[in-house]
Amino acid sequence: MDGQVKGLRGRVDLRVSIGSLDLKNPVLLASGTCGYGAEIEDFVNLEDLGAIVVKGISLEPRQGNPPPRLAETPCGLLNAIGLENVGVEAFIKEKLPWLRERGITTIVNILGNSADEYEELARRLAGNKGIHGLEINISCPNVKKGGVAFGTDPQQAAEVTKRVVAATDLPVIVKLSPNVADICAIAVAVQEAGATAVSLINTLLGMAIDIEQRRPVLGNIFGGLSGPAIKPVALRMVWQVVRCVDIPVIGIGGITTHVDALEFLMAGACAIQIGTANLIDPTAPVKVVQGVIDFMQENNYFSLQALKISS
Repeated sequence: MDGQVKGLRGRVDLRVSIGSLDLKNPVLLASGTCGYGAEIEDFVNLEDLGAIVVKGISLEPRQGNPPPRLAETPCGLLNAIGLENVGVEAFIKEKLPWLRERGITTIVNILGNSADEYEELARRLAGNKGIHGLEINISCPNVKKGGVAFGTDPQQAAEVTKRVVAATDLPVIVKLSPNVADICAIAVAVQEAGATAVSLINTLLGMAIDIEQRRPVLGNIFGGLSGPAIKPVALRMVWQVVRCVDIPVIGIGGITTHVDALEFLMAGACAIQIGTANLIDPTAPVKVVQGVIDFMQENNYFSLQALKISS
C-alpha cells in the first residue's frame, strides 16, 4: 500500500464529531508515537487520517529519562521516554507551522507537574491557528501533592480539567490512566469538570530485568507497557467508560489492524488512536482506515453509529 486511502468514504460515512472538532474518519495517531508529524511524512499521508495527536508538550523543554528507554516484551513494548519534548514555545514556532501549512487536523497533548502548568499551557496554545484540540495527559505526577498522578484521583483529575477548559475554547480531551482501581470514577469526574471527551487507555506500568546483567532493562526501572498485549484490558475499560459517561470516548491500546479498531468502535468508542503499531509499520493507520471501509461496505454498515453494540 502506498500510504493513500482509497475511496475514503465511498458508500459509508466515517465522519466523527467531538465537540466542535470534526474529523473525516475515526483513526488518529497517538501521542508519543508519531513525533510532531514531519517525522513520518515519508511513510503516511496524514491528510488521510482523522487527526494527529502530537508528542506531549510541557511549558519548558524536557530531556527525558536516561537510556535505555525502550524494551520489547512479548506482544508489547515498554517505554520510559520521560516525556522528552521541545517545550511549548518551540512547538508553536518550529513544529506547528509545518502542520498548519498542510492542513492537518492537530490535537496537542499537554502535560505538567501542577494544575497551574496545565492551565498556562492551554492559555499559550489557545488562539494559535492550526491547533484543533487539546488532549490532557493526567498520568503526570502532581509535585505539589507529593507526586501522586493527577489521573489516579478524581478530585485532582477534575481540577486540572476544569482549569484547562476555562483557559481555552478548543475541545478538551482527557487521556485516562489504566493504573487505577476505578477508571469510571475518573471519567465521570472529568466529564463533570467540562471535558469534551476522554481517551483511554494510557500505558500500563511495567518493568523488565536483564538476567545476565542482573539489573532492570530500563534506565528508569519502570516503564509504560503498550502494544497488542494490553488490548483486552483497554477494550474492557473502553466498554465500561462508554457506559458510565455521556461524552465521546476515544479508544487506545494495542490497535494494530482494522479488526482491532472495529472491536473498539463496536464497544462504543467514537474514534481510536494507533500508537505502538506506528513504530512497527508507519502505514498501519491508513491500512486500518481502508480495512474499516471495506468491512463496512461488505456488511452494509453505512455509519459508525451502526457498528456499536447496544447493550
